[in-house]
Amino acid sequence: MENFWGRRFAALLVDIIILTLFMYVVSAIVFLLFAQLGIFSALNYWIIIAAIIIIVYFTLMEGITDSTLGKRLFKLKIKAVNGDVGYKKSFIRSLSKIYYFPLILDIILGFIFADSNDRILDKISGTYIVFENNNQQKGLKNKN
Repeated sequence: MENFWGRRFAALLVDIIILTLFMYVVSAIVFLLFAQLGIFSALNYWIIIAAIIIIVYFTLMEGITDSTLGKRLFKLKIKAVNGDVGYKKSFIRSLSKIYYFPLILDIILGFIFADSNDRILDKISGTYIVFENNNQQKGLKNKN
């Protein structure tokens, strides 16, 4: 799969599957706990908890390893234009991944205002994605 956006999409799907499985386990535990306590109104906040889990996953994984499990599987890595990626840049670039609409908007704005291989939050955070194959980096870098 040499298509750069195809790799990015496949990596995102792997990450979504991992997060979904994790959230199923967490929600089952939380539901059982809340059912025992009789606090069913707290389940109304699950959408906020899910958003926090998604942001924490992407921020920590990208902040520590410059990739996620999905990106590693497809040999993609995040690089920073200046310095290391770190948590701040990782957090900024992950904001649109909470829900589908912001992510689609992020990609469209990236095609319009940034390099065609970057999302707009990549440009704002000063990051870009590279394809690493046999220690050779392929991909386009943001031009700031």
